[in-house]
Amino acid sequence: MKRLCIAILPFLLISCAANIQSSFTSQYKPLTIEDKVAFLDIQNPVPENAKKIGEAKYGDSGFSTSCDFNTNLISARKLARANGANIVKVISKSTPDLWSSCYRIKVEFYFYEGDVTKLSQYQLQIN
Repeated sequence: MKRLCIAILPFLLISCAANIQSSFTSQYKPLTIEDKVAFLDIQNPVPENAKKIGEAKYGDSGFSTSCDFNTNLISARKLARANGANIVKVISKSTPDLWSSCYRIKVEFYFYEGDVTKLSQYQLQIN
C-alpha cells in the first residue's frame, strides 16, 4: 500500500497545474527577464508587422488548482520569453463553469520589433 501511494504521488503533484499544449513554427533568441512581454486580450489588436511564431492552449488537467486567468498568462509569458516572443495574444477564453474550475485559454505568440510598452494591453494582476 505504501508503494502504491508513493507511485501515485508524482502524478497528483503534476496534475495540479493547467494542461498546456504548445507549438512554435519559429524560434527567436530567448528574451531576458528585463525584456517586456505585452499581453493582448481578445479586444486588443495585434500590430500589423508582428510575426506569429507559435500558439498554445491552456486547459484543465482534471485536478488543476493553479489555473486562473492570470496564472495562465504568467505561464504563457515564460513560454513566450523562452521562444523569443514579446507579445502574448489571447484569442479565446472560457471562464470556469460547472465542468471545470479553470480558465481555458488559447493564445498566440508574436515577435514585434516595435516598443511593446506602447501597445494597448491587458494589465496583469498579481495577488
